[in-house]
Amino acid sequence: MANFEARTSASSGRITVSLTGECDLSHREHLTAVLLDAVHRSRAVFVDLSRLTFIDSSGVHSLITAHHAAKHTGGHVYVLHATGAVATVLEITGLDGLLRAPADESRHA
Repeated sequence: MANFEARTSASSGRITVSLTGECDLSHREHLTAVLLDAVHRSRAVFVDLSRLTFIDSSGVHSLITAHHAAKHTGGHVYVLHATGAVATVLEITGLDGLLRAPADESRHA
């Protein structure tokens, strides 16, 4: 089982979900629950990937599920600070563009 953590913080009308470690199938339900809770609490959810070292298709599925839930309520889910293999997965799947944060927000998150 991979080491994974999802922490949520709220400030200024937005929620940031910070992911750490490796996100794989064993963590999909937890990640989906954390993201959907954030989407229901705020119209702007920022997912900080700076400390995430791995994401597979189940993590991608969680991000897409949260995106659709937010879109349904007029909200947004954005990803920030993806690097390495995580950035590559987001680029290959097109999530880097779909969930790109506005330029002014990504600098402050």
